[in-house]
Amino acid sequence: MEIDLTLNENDVTFEAARSDTLLDVLRDNGYTGAKRGCDTGDCGFCTVIVDGEPVKSCIRPIRRVEGGDIETIENLGTQDDLSPVQAAFVDNAALQCGFCIPGMIMRSKVLLEENPDPDEAEIRDALSGNLCRCTGYEKIIDAVQDASTRLDGEGDVAADGGSPLTGGASQGRGCHEGGFDE
Repeated sequence: MEIDLTLNENDVTFEAARSDTLLDVLRDNGYTGAKRGCDTGDCGFCTVIVDGEPVKSCIRPIRRVEGGDIETIENLGTQDDLSPVQAAFVDNAALQCGFCIPGMIMRSKVLLEENPDPDEAEIRDALSGNLCRCTGYEKIIDAVQDASTRLDGEGDVAADGGSPLTGGASQGRGCHEGGFDE
């Protein structure tokens, strides 16, 4: 079957099987930013934005996004010109292996569009469906807070990789210690 949608601001048509998920179709067509993790919607590695909402693409049937507006991490920035959210993740050392980061960034983007100045509890709640296996969640929270200030024009880019909010990288806790839901 053919699926028509808007992907990263471009009208596209993809061939897909009725059983395909949005993640299957994205990855089969070269959009590899969304990662395959659990295939059950539990990890959030595959999060993309569909019609303005964060969606776990591994469990979204492709037929349910027909005609939709999809945005993936590939639309946010480039290596030479990162989006404010991407730059905040880099500057706050909120990534290590990078596997969960596209989903974290996409979910953070939606959060900051809905709530430009979230507090820590709101960030934790918004990101609670996204797991990280190696960075620790504190640096991710710092990155989202930093991105919030960058998006409203108040933040500075940390030249040393530390958090501009605190003057240095925070001590992170690993996901094995409770994650965002602590």
